[in-house]
Amino acid sequence: MSETLHEFIHQTTQLNLHREPGQQLAALIQSTFNLEGVALFDADLNKIYKAGDWFADMENLVRNIYFFESIADDPETGLIRRVLRIGNLPVGALLLRGEVCASSSSAVASLVAITFDRYHSHANVSRTESARRTEQMRTTVLDSLAHAYKTPLTAIRAASTGLNEMGNLTPAQAELVQLIEEQSGLLNDLTTRLLKTARLEAHDLTLHKETVAIAPLIEDVVAIFRAEFGNTPVNIAVPREDISIRCDRDLLVAVLTQYVDNAGKYSRTGTPITIQVSERPGEIVFSVHSIGPVIKAADRERIFDRYYRGEGTASKISGTGIGLSVAKRAAQAHGGDVWLTSDRARGTTFFASLPVISKGEPHRE
Repeated sequence: MSETLHEFIHQTTQLNLHREPGQQLAALIQSTFNLEGVALFDADLNKIYKAGDWFADMENLVRNIYFFESIADDPETGLIRRVLRIGNLPVGALLLRGEVCASSSSAVASLVAITFDRYHSHANVSRTESARRTEQMRTTVLDSLAHAYKTPLTAIRAASTGLNEMGNLTPAQAELVQLIEEQSGLLNDLTTRLLKTARLEAHDLTLHKETVAIAPLIEDVVAIFRAEFGNTPVNIAVPREDISIRCDRDLLVAVLTQYVDNAGKYSRTGTPITIQVSERPGEIVFSVHSIGPVIKAADRERIFDRYYRGEGTASKISGTGIGLSVAKRAAQAHGGDVWLTSDRARGTTFFASLPVISKGEPHRE
């Protein structure tokens, strides 16, 4: 191995991977091998780095080396082309202008490819850690705000109840008190969902499992919406009355409450809502079906993401974009999953599966 190549290898190990190494590498190759020009193409970042003197068409040339995998040494033009590879996978291109032997050019290409790969891996880890810290901070703030809201909300609801009990209110006063109670109830529901979201995102989440009879639980959920649904028919289908599951009852209620709430908001007037339970090998699947607007395919991919609301519905129907993300996290906390189907002919159905025995949990009678 030549001393020049040995020096280049040593220098590449000293590069700062906290910033893109492409420009560092281009300058290092030019100065180490005393070349007229060096151009590097990083396909992952879709960026070109250059050092030295180059002609106008250089950028197209170095990209074409990658796209057409053209490897060549041209003594007449003094151009040396190499594809950067990790194994058999092309990750970029190297274009040199000057005098350097073929073996050294190939070695440089290999070292540049490895350096690019190291940088990409390092950057991915950094991005993941940054995202984790951001999400952790957001969860902490969410939890703190939700708890902070609970105290004044309790006082407001107690005050409105006290005003009602005092009596002698004029119709206008009674209407205002009723409005306070309704809106504080909505805020209380929102803060409860925020607390559930924060709890589900906490790393130390512990499920409080118990054996839950499914049919009575569904009846309890439907009762919450009885006054709100009015004449909307609600059908419940369970395979047998004694069916039960070991789960965190509050989280299962959160899943079904959100599904039923959504069905009530978006279903066509007069059409039924159907809550169904089915037993499959190793799991129980809950579903809530309604007839209403079709959920677009693009929205189905993201509708369970926190704060996401489908295009065309956010301005028409009230909501926070939190509920379905809570349902997803609640199901996944048990080792289950959520999904949906939606088309004009059959309507929309939201599903949630919960394992009969959670993954990794031994069965206990």
